[in-house]
Amino acid sequence: MGFETVILIITFILSIILGTIIIPILKKLKVGQIERDDGPQSHLKKQGTPTMGGIIIIITMIIMTTCVDIYLACNNQNEIAAKLIPILLLTIGFGLIGFIDDFKKLVLKNTEGLKPIYKMLGLLVISVGYVIYLVYVLQIGTDTYIPFLKQMIPMPLFVYIPFAIIVILATTNAINLTDGIDGLSSSISAIIITCLTIIGILSQTQEIAIFGSIMIGAVLGFLMFNLHPAKVFMGDTGSLLLGGVISAMVLYLKMPLLLLIIALIPVLETLSVIIQVAYFKKTGNRIFKMAPLHHHFELSGWKESRVVIIFSLVTLILCIIGLISV
Repeated sequence: MGFETVILIITFILSIILGTIIIPILKKLKVGQIERDDGPQSHLKKQGTPTMGGIIIIITMIIMTTCVDIYLACNNQNEIAAKLIPILLLTIGFGLIGFIDDFKKLVLKNTEGLKPIYKMLGLLVISVGYVIYLVYVLQIGTDTYIPFLKQMIPMPLFVYIPFAIIVILATTNAINLTDGIDGLSSSISAIIITCLTIIGILSQTQEIAIFGSIMIGAVLGFLMFNLHPAKVFMGDTGSLLLGGVISAMVLYLKMPLLLLIIALIPVLETLSVIIQVAYFKKTGNRIFKMAPLHHHFELSGWKESRVVIIFSLVTLILCIIGLISV
């Protein structure tokens, strides 16, 4: 059994154990979901379901990455161990910003949560720090892989740095918008992370293969509690964290353009919101029954489980195509 597989299984078990401990605590603290009155009526019964469940993922990730890091260091693999830390810090940073937002909304009962300008500023600072690390510390270069053409195209530094930052911010926002149905964001994220982990294994980028395996186990463990009917929701704590994970991995692999294939569902979710808002401001009418896109299908008569299954299958097919393209 491969090292990555062992890590994945242990992380999966740890995530489930932490879930059984943390969910009752969230219930006791009355950290409950707040549903929109103008949303799908079936969602109103979810009112009060514990959220901020992304804490399960983030604690699992920290524990396992730290343990693996120590193991690697003790086995004279210091270089790989050192490279895991910046990826971990980026994802912790994004998860922390989501946690602050959730905490203010749900615990302090501040309906505004973290002000958007502070939220974006925090994400921007962390994104800039990670891109600077990739370019100036790791010196991975500015080459960007073009899917299907199967070749690297160098980008000017002044173009690559803002491009990479936009990739991180856009990915994080897209995963955040995809989180709105039981198990949707976690299922899609697990599939995308699995795809990137396979690429990491095939390209012998061990730090990505290891970190990806940890994240797959953590997300799948969380998914056991997040499938319909969900016992817990991830909140911004989880969705921002997962967006950070995906963007960190894809930039490390020099394959940000691959997201246009493997993350097409989150891309479409984001576009549906942009189109809806722009069209409504211009005409006063709506193109979709409700945005993001998953709510449109719900209001069209699809059950939540059907949306999750279809969107996940589409993502799986797209990830297979993505693997072929590299």
